Amino acid sequence: MAGLAFAATLAILATRGFGTPGPAARHLDVLGVAVALLSAAPLIARRRLPGTAFLISAAASVLLLALHYPLDAPLSAATAAYAVAVAYSGKAQARRLSAMVAVNAFVPVLALAYASTGVRVWDLATELLAWQAVFAGVWIAGDRSRLRALRLAEAQATARRIEADAERERRLIAAHERTRIARELHDSAGHAINVILVQAGAARLLHRSNPPGSREAIETIERVARDTIGDIDRLVRALRDDDGDIPADPGALDELVERHREGGLTITADLPGPPPHLPRGVAWAAYRILQEALTNAARHGPGSADVAVRFHHRRVEIDVSNPAPRPPGSRPAGRGGHGIIGMRERATLLGGSLDAGLVQGRFRLYAVLPHGGGVPA
Repeated sequence: MAGLAFAATLAILATRGFGTPGPAARHLDVLGVAVALLSAAPLIARRRLPGTAFLISAAASVLLLALHYPLDAPLSAATAAYAVAVAYSGKAQARRLSAMVAVNAFVPVLALAYASTGVRVWDLATELLAWQAVFAGVWIAGDRSRLRALRLAEAQATARRIEADAERERRLIAAHERTRIARELHDSAGHAINVILVQAGAARLLHRSNPPGSREAIETIERVARDTIGDIDRLVRALRDDDGDIPADPGALDELVERHREGGLTITADLPGPPPHLPRGVAWAAYRILQEALTNAARHGPGSADVAVRFHHRRVEIDVSNPAPRPPGSRPAGRGGHGIIGMRERATLLGGSLDAGLVQGRFRLYAVLPHGGGVPA
């Protein structure tokens, strides 16, 4: 900025102003270059020392005019005045008033300098009034620039707070979902231990009388223990909470769909029966995700949904879609709802994934829940 102001000042002095120069106007010489440099150089420090920069720049500009150099546009002084307005227009009343008087005193001081050199100030009234209007406008522009910067900083701070609140809410929702999953893990482990106890007792009783039956009981113990360890390994990070909302049969997806049909939701379903050895943690997760997806379809859709659950060798896929009459920017059709956060957390804890969003005018939820195998392809 200092370089541009210096170059512009030299250009004005070299061309002897914008109009026809007066007879007393001086040509650009070494003294003029030096004083022009003195007027522009303080702009380097206009942000750190705006008051000092303005006083030096204004004094040098007045000196140029008093020496009869044709400086028709004191750019350096105006630029320094803008920096003073930005820095001091928001200060305390005394400092603000002092800065405003200093900026607007440039033209009166210049008039005194002209008068001291024998120039008739009245002959320059039009130019002096125009410059006074310019410096008054520079002060107003600097003040508005400061206010705009403050509003921008406040908007950014508000955006950061909103983002932090949203992240905190997301973490709370995820933590709540983890406590629910932990309770399911507790029930799953209790069920597995009961099965192991029963099968261990059967194996002990049949050890001599029925070796094949004893071996089958031991194989059941091994399978149940392996599935339970897998559930614990995936879900033990959650906290336990009692909310009393655990389905008695986590594989009863048909009953879940029928309940939503009775509630008025038109459902086209492709639901093969779950395999006999699906881990309980995965079965519960599938139940919960389908339950939440159908609830969202009934709440935010026009009343219909397509459901497909596919059991593969090492994963379960859940695909639910429904027409999305709301615009893409509305909250129900977005990815940030509480239910979607909980479903995604549940799938992630199992090592799977969940995607939800608009696809060709329909809201689609697609979840993949991996497990340890044992499911027919």
